[in-house]
Amino acid sequence: MTPPARRDGTPDKKQRASDMLVSNAKPARRQHVKKSDRTKNSTADSVARELGADWLVDGDAQGAANNGKGERLQKVLAKAGVASRRHAEILIDAGRVEVNGKIIMQQGVRVNPNVDVIRVDGVRINVNENMQYFILNKPRGMQSTMHDDMGRPCVGDLVSDRVAAGQRLFHVGRLDADTEGLLLLTNDGELANRLMHPKYGIKKTYLATVLGEGGNKLVKQLKDGIELDDGLAKADFAQIVDKNGGYSLVRVELHEGRKHIVRRMLKEAGYPVQRLVRTKLHTVQLGELTPGAFRALNSNELTSLYNAVEM
Repeated sequence: MTPPARRDGTPDKKQRASDMLVSNAKPARRQHVKKSDRTKNSTADSVARELGADWLVDGDAQGAANNGKGERLQKVLAKAGVASRRHAEILIDAGRVEVNGKIIMQQGVRVNPNVDVIRVDGVRINVNENMQYFILNKPRGMQSTMHDDMGRPCVGDLVSDRVAAGQRLFHVGRLDADTEGLLLLTNDGELANRLMHPKYGIKKTYLATVLGEGGNKLVKQLKDGIELDDGLAKADFAQIVDKNGGYSLVRVELHEGRKHIVRRMLKEAGYPVQRLVRTKLHTVQLGELTPGAFRALNSNELTSLYNAVEM
């Protein structure tokens, strides 16, 4: 199974100030863009183009460092949530901050955060507050759309306040109406495009309540593959979590995105699904989020998703 994203703890009091953990920084998209790729057009799909987003890439424009313009580097780091201004100065003194590929070890350098490439400990920092990332616990019976022409309850109803405020959130992938659980909402078209692309094999984890008490045979079937009408389908991981009273709770992890794939696999194996909940996307977990509620991704979860899709 894919391990959960770790959460940074509080630094040990005995640590040197320059070794403090950088736990609140928001990583930028496309951290590892090659120079040869800088002039290429974005490969984001129609979702991204529909957003009209201007993707942040490593540009060749001259930065604002040391030319009297822009903002002081320590202020930019503080605004990005990396650390307080004082601790940002300590990070700079320790050689842990770089601008446009050059390590900065002097105070007072001015930068343009919209142009200059700023990294702390090799992680590019993003101060673009327009990008939003949420996970929603989609309730059963709700459509995975931002608007439903038939007037049925939909995801858009739950986030209507944010949509009305102009954030233009959209859902990444779908859950059928009868399936509950984790749904990612964002306005970052490039990340959404990559998360849905089969090239990256992003894994999803489901808990299925099925009719029948399954055992090792069912687990083996799911892992070896079950022949469906549109081809063989295999689970990356399967486990019987519990069984009682003629029902079983089955955990299934897979990277496929075919329609109703989990339901069809279990039905073909002889265990029709009674309830299905998606609990995890890569390392991002639903946790104790109640149905209909949503929360923002933390920086560790976002970094994990970026790394998974090579951004």
